[in-house]
Amino acid sequence: MNLPTISTDPANSIINIFIIILVTFILTRLVAYSMNKVKRFDRDITAIYLIRDIISYIIYFIALMLILQYFGINLAGTLLSVGIVGIAVSFAAKDIISNLFSGIMLILERSVKVGDTIEINGEKGYVEKVSLRSTVIIDDYGVKNHIPNSVMTNNEYLEYKEPEKYRVDILSGLPLNIDIVDFRKYLISKMESYPAISDNPKPDVYGKEISFKQSKIKVSFWVNNFNDKDKYKIIITNDIRKYVQIGEKDE
Repeated sequence: MNLPTISTDPANSIINIFIIILVTFILTRLVAYSMNKVKRFDRDITAIYLIRDIISYIIYFIALMLILQYFGINLAGTLLSVGIVGIAVSFAAKDIISNLFSGIMLILERSVKVGDTIEINGEKGYVEKVSLRSTVIIDDYGVKNHIPNSVMTNNEYLEYKEPEKYRVDILSGLPLNIDIVDFRKYLISKMESYPAISDNPKPDVYGKEISFKQSKIKVSFWVNNFNDKDKYKIIITNDIRKYVQIGEKDE
């Protein structure tokens, strides 16, 4: 395929390059917007990311070829003649290439999908996005972990069945005059009264250690909705505070 004849006038070249960049920006945004509106993929968001990324990379590649023409570089011919340089570049970019192919494998095989809860290398979280280069997992603290796709395909990982509960752990200190057994009964009763906190597994309170100043405990519970984690961490922390400060024990 022959590319269109390129003007040698510097002013026209700058204007045309700007137009190419602008059109590329608009096209990639339209692709992203259109894919988000495709209803048939509502239950498979991973497919949206795959198609969107592939189309976007094609647009970027075509735009790059057109822009290089204005600098007198025939990218098609250059790609055929790079020889040893191309081999060196391929070695330098081996991690990127590995992640790209791994991403395609993950998406096509549907081994990891948006919405899954997985654990890899000790990190457990909710899969927010699977792109061609990396998989984004949100952990129990709301932190986004960008895991290279090559790590996903080259390591074992745990995949939890739906619906997966999201665990919340709260570490706290109790004054020595607080009876831990009574406190445990009170707090478990409180946690069981909240509909958003799961009753399977049941919430519980664990003793960690004791010092001359305080008893250290860990409160663990599971919420049914990931978005409720931070909300109920605050609620339960406040319940602990009220028990310790004013001895509130009402149900």
